[in-house]
Amino acid sequence: MRTRLLLTALLGSVLALLIGSTTPLSASGVATESPSIASRSGADIDELRERRKRVCGTARKRARTIERRLDRGRTVTRQQRQRARTAARRCARVKERLAAAKKAAAPVQRDGFLEYVSLGDSWSADVVLFDLNGPPATEHAPIDCAQSHVNYPKLVAAELGIPVHRDATCGSATTDDFTGPQALPLGGTNAPQFDRLSPTTDLVTIGIGGNDAGIASGAMKCIDATLGVYPADVLPLPPLPFSIPMLGSDLPVGGCKDHFTAGGRDLLAEQIAAAKPKVVAAITRTRALAPNARILVLDYIAAIPEQGWCPLFAPVSEEDLRYLYESFGKLNAMVKAAAQEGGAEFVDTYTPTVGHDICQMPHVRYVEGLGIVSLNDVAVAVPAHPNSAGARAQADIVLEHIRHH
Repeated sequence: MRTRLLLTALLGSVLALLIGSTTPLSASGVATESPSIASRSGADIDELRERRKRVCGTARKRARTIERRLDRGRTVTRQQRQRARTAARRCARVKERLAAAKKAAAPVQRDGFLEYVSLGDSWSADVVLFDLNGPPATEHAPIDCAQSHVNYPKLVAAELGIPVHRDATCGSATTDDFTGPQALPLGGTNAPQFDRLSPTTDLVTIGIGGNDAGIASGAMKCIDATLGVYPADVLPLPPLPFSIPMLGSDLPVGGCKDHFTAGGRDLLAEQIAAAKPKVVAAITRTRALAPNARILVLDYIAAIPEQGWCPLFAPVSEEDLRYLYESFGKLNAMVKAAAQEGGAEFVDTYTPTVGHDICQMPHVRYVEGLGIVSLNDVAVAVPAHPNSAGARAQADIVLEHIRHH
């Protein structure tokens, strides 16, 4: 028993090195850079990113190997322990060097924003039910918008020291809620998001389109509470006598790909395409209401793995999960095209967050699965939405874009 406790402590220390050394916001501080690191070029930073991917990938694999052996009651050799420690330390050093190199890259920074307005849906609000800050924030929107106290817009505003910030983001928002009031589940009303814009607004971030395309409700149809055990295609279940939010009266038995692609069509892809003019119109209207603003349009961070299956975190068949991954890619491509057509700056939050999807370990993932408790940071989470680590990643990406473009 003592040996197992020691090995568990070892695994915890390895994971702490992997998790605790993730790149923070510059406001949180980074490792002190040496003169050689301070002189690195952008090409050197790209090289460090590639090295981080390789080295930290190896470290994660070795940590998971130890974890699996412990779970199965198997022996962990001294060599395996040493290799895991060494790999974790190498990963931490590479991350520190990358953070220092990015800070020393002498970015082209546009300081002096005076009025920032953040628009968007739940992935911009970084919705949460309860965390160490308490219930959702209410200084900018009703409590039933479920805004996190540490969502990416608030982190960006704090880091840049912007004196006026109006955060209009709200869970379940669509582009219709930019121009009209949004009725909320607890009886509250979020005023039209465009009401926060003014001619003096000089920075706007927008994250919208997913709900217009029906991605959230579509993903709910992929959930299979039976994990494929019940043959719903052979013996259809009767409808429930009541309705479940976002699921309706049908029991969750999966099969979303078959549902959306029946008859040779891809209904979800059609809905995504139909949402593009709405997003373009929202960007165009933003420009009219805030003519002096720098407008940034964000896509959605990496939520679905390209390969693999994780029924414990997301009870979805491998086929349906692959369909969700492809649909998510189409959604982000639509957002990028809409940003370009609307004349806004596009911010790619997807690519830098690959490897932090719902199937990753609790301290690694940026998007929660169907669990209730998030460990990034401790919170009562909203399933299939960014956690606080995801919000920090979004903020980092936005800040880097602002300072380098």
